[in-house]
Amino acid sequence: MTQFHDQIVAYTPAHREAWKTLNEEWLVADGFVLEEKDHRTLGDPEGEILSKGGRIFFAERDGAAVGCCGLIAMADGGYEVTKMTIRPEARGGGLAIRLLEACEAAARAEGAHRLYLETNSALAPALALYARFGFVHLPPRETPYARADVWMEKRL
Repeated sequence: MTQFHDQIVAYTPAHREAWKTLNEEWLVADGFVLEEKDHRTLGDPEGEILSKGGRIFFAERDGAAVGCCGLIAMADGGYEVTKMTIRPEARGGGLAIRLLEACEAAARAEGAHRLYLETNSALAPALALYARFGFVHLPPRETPYARADVWMEKRL
């Protein structure tokens, strides 16, 4: 049995290309079109997320980025969970939960009252993961994403 060294780490400038690549891969693989907000967020994570009080975490396996998840600071004091993905070959080992735990810990440390996310109903494994992690469904709302048809939050 192969033993991997997995860890969750905070974004550094060395992760910039992995942030873009990992997210473009899952969006295209799941049949989605890259939208304007995707291009902005993926092309400038420092300006669009980090400089505005957000965070980005990476799941690394043996030093290589195999997943990521971002937190966008919201005007209401919560954080939007964004661009959550794990490469297919790294799924099933708990990395997604560990990324969500890192996001929740960072949000709690900032005094956030909730985590929020927008996703698509076709992403059944992601929806199940979020529900297991304590997210509940919200009514539809306005969104910059054409693909978003599910809204969820977790109260902290």
